[in-house]
Amino acid sequence: MEHLFQSWQAFSADCRAASHVLLLSDYDGTLTPIVGRPEDAVLSPGVRDKLSGLARKPDFSVGIISGRSMADLKSMAAIGGIYYAGNHGLEIEGPDLNYVSPQAELARSAMKDLAGQLAAALDGIAGVIIEDKGLSLSVHYRLVKEEEQDVVAGTFQRVTSPLADEGKIRITSGKKVMEVRPPIDWHKGKAVESIRREIMSLLKLERVLTVYLGDDTTDEDAFKVLHRPEGWSVFVGRENPPSAADYYLNSTDEVEEFLSRLLELR
Repeated sequence: MEHLFQSWQAFSADCRAASHVLLLSDYDGTLTPIVGRPEDAVLSPGVRDKLSGLARKPDFSVGIISGRSMADLKSMAAIGGIYYAGNHGLEIEGPDLNYVSPQAELARSAMKDLAGQLAAALDGIAGVIIEDKGLSLSVHYRLVKEEEQDVVAGTFQRVTSPLADEGKIRITSGKKVMEVRPPIDWHKGKAVESIRREIMSLLKLERVLTVYLGDDTTDEDAFKVLHRPEGWSVFVGRENPPSAADYYLNSTDEVEEFLSRLLELR
């Protein structure tokens, strides 16, 4: 991967040549630093203002794609006129777009039941946060003592494995989080493509330059569908692990600098 600012001349040229630019980003770890509790990942006023400014430009569209529920994501970001994709794209809202996966809707009761089972099984382990997101659920263990994290992982596997083996749920993982989703072939990459198609149809364009920023394993699906000349995939993080992204930024601070540059560019 190459640092995005080292390729700024090429990026600038692509943006200026495009009739429309679509900026999509993950939320946690990308627009906000990673924190122990999901509710503490508050968007800074500077980042919110810059995203709002970009969204107001007629040749620009902005969206946030997150593992958070739609209601939680919209509440945390609180930016009008943009696209929101919650539960890794199982639900999408935006200008002239309102989508919820029918298959995922059928899984709501099963997710609620499973969240209850996990809460009972993990009761007594300090720091575990079980998040029922309606269409999916997450078990956060960043605040769990290191010596108990294997217990959390083992308990999670014991409770979820029977359903996973039967093909009734899909298990994924991220930074100090284990997730349960419906067994549907859907991910952030397909959410990116859906939003891009919607904008192309809405604006009657044959091409939209798409930029995606993300920091976690679930963002790899989005990186895989975006390569030049159609798009720019940007990993956010200092460790720069093997990734399908072509470019990287070191931190959320550099993401804010990127947004400032983009505002000046367009």
